[in-house]
Amino acid sequence: MLLNVNSIRKSFADELLFEDVSFSVDDNDKIGFVGANGAGKSTLIKILLGESEPDSGEIFKNKFTRIGYLEQFACANENISIYEEVLGIFNSQREIEKELADIELELNTAKNGDEQLILRQSKLSEQLIQTGGLTYRSRARSALMGLGFSEDELDKKVSALSGGQKTRVALAKILLSGCNLLFLDEPTNHLDIDSMRWLEDFIRSSHCAFIIISHDRYFLDRVTNRTFSLENKKFHSMNLPYTEFARQRDIERLSQKRNYDNTMREIERLESVIEQQRRWNREKNIKTAESKQKVVDKLKSTLEEPDKETGGAVFRFGKAGGGGDDVLICEGVAKSFGGREVFSGFDLHIRRGERVFLIGPNGCGKTTLLKAVVGELEQDRGTVKIGANIKIGYYDQIQSKLSPDKTVIDEVWDEFPTLTETEVRNALAAFCFVGEDVFKEIAKLSGGERARVELTKLALLEVNFLVLDEPTNHLDIDAREALEAALSGYAGTILAVSHDRYFINRLATRVVYMQKNRTLSFEGGYDYFLEKYTAEKDKSSKPVEKTAAEEYRMAKQQAAKKRKAENDSKKAEARIAELEAEIEKLNTKMSSVEVSSDYEKISELAGQVSEIEKEIEVQYELWDKAQAALIED
Repeated sequence: MLLNVNSIRKSFADELLFEDVSFSVDDNDKIGFVGANGAGKSTLIKILLGESEPDSGEIFKNKFTRIGYLEQFACANENISIYEEVLGIFNSQREIEKELADIELELNTAKNGDEQLILRQSKLSEQLIQTGGLTYRSRARSALMGLGFSEDELDKKVSALSGGQKTRVALAKILLSGCNLLFLDEPTNHLDIDSMRWLEDFIRSSHCAFIIISHDRYFLDRVTNRTFSLENKKFHSMNLPYTEFARQRDIERLSQKRNYDNTMREIERLESVIEQQRRWNREKNIKTAESKQKVVDKLKSTLEEPDKETGGAVFRFGKAGGGGDDVLICEGVAKSFGGREVFSGFDLHIRRGERVFLIGPNGCGKTTLLKAVVGELEQDRGTVKIGANIKIGYYDQIQSKLSPDKTVIDEVWDEFPTLTETEVRNALAAFCFVGEDVFKEIAKLSGGERARVELTKLALLEVNFLVLDEPTNHLDIDAREALEAALSGYAGTILAVSHDRYFINRLATRVVYMQKNRTLSFEGGYDYFLEKYTAEKDKSSKPVEKTAAEEYRMAKQQAAKKRKAENDSKKAEARIAELEAEIEKLNTKMSSVEVSSDYEKISELAGQVSEIEKEIEVQYELWDKAQAALIED
């Protein structure tokens, strides 16, 4: 057991955040932590880290528990390369390497070997092997490339990185940190689908325990075996991945509500009987009323109100009438920035009613293409043709058109001035802006709140073609499910860019994989795309470049192979020395005065020498084999 939490409670300004939080974390647990934005997940993590104190309760940590939190691994030095920044995690191994180099130099320049230096060299070499010193550079490189950095970018200065890229560097550092309990807060943010798959492989194969705060349901299903949730100030824990957990929680809520409703009906029935008996006011009736009242009191004392619904957004997208069968036709589209070609030869034909999801690695030009479709950018080559009577509604993932100095209600009302205040408030209420929330300034909103403002405006438009750029970014699971429900009921056409594979599976009729010089189209959702795309790659006669995850695994295997060869070589050398010493003893014994005249004794000892020499030959074969493996490495 790495961590045990018992009855934690926390409130702010007399408002309860959560209470009675109890759980334990064992070695190798993979735990998903879900809940609405603001439910208190990050606060609980800070309590576990010791950065905040609970109002009550206890936390016990194993003395061997080493906790790592993503924020603690932020980039420390802006003036070094991202590769050097990650290598900083391995400073102890690098110090050992430096000391070994100094010892080797001293031994080479000394006339006679220094026994103490040689012993120190041997000890340090063993320590370096045990702490992964032979593979840390390849592991750092593989982690960075697995998280989406190219070989050329490894030498890029930290100061030149975007916020998202710095987060990916920090993620690489924590994964390689050697901590055995890792807290990850939205680790899939800023990752493309290939990087997410690498991260999934890494977490599943890791022997560390993880607590992962995430709204990415597909990711949680792939990597977790337990789920925690904070909901209505209550903590829930199940040994199930997210989807199975959510299904079980729905069953529990339904059962809880049925029990509550049945109990309330029984209470109402008994109270009616009590009232009737008291009206009759005879001794027998009074006793009956008192008896029934005891039953009612007991039922009320054990009555548990069902959990309130989380109150997620409930809305629909408006649809404009008309529109041709051909909604969008792109032919040979290309775009460059600063002399660098982002993509070229892009072809896409979308027909009415399709829900097309555009996926691909970060930097392949997906957002750029959407901007060309909606007319915000001009392509360098090719044509982008919008169909007849097609009206576009565009969701911009960075919400660049929101005015930071406006309030929420003014932001929406200024764009739709013909609506009444009641109509605007009703539209905002559908996206969970109620009461004084509508007077918040845009500049002070969270990322999720800004996204909901943008979606409110989009829902009020009468459009028949929705173009959506990462619409689930910053949304919690309830808001994502509400968006899925709204888009499922939308009768128009959709073109969307998304890294949310759960979202894609729920909605897509077609997935288009975007590469620099071509596009691949697959009917169906993400899982179908992955199956077909993987099968096509397997059939290809061209050698498939190894993924960073595969390189990481191969590096681990190669390091293990080298360690085994070194150990085998040392064992063989030690055994040969022992056997040669035994032969020396036997030869000395045979030449002694007592034995030299005893033919039978000499024959017996010679036979022993012969057997030992055979074993020496076997040990030399093992030594040769180990040396060959080291040379091959």
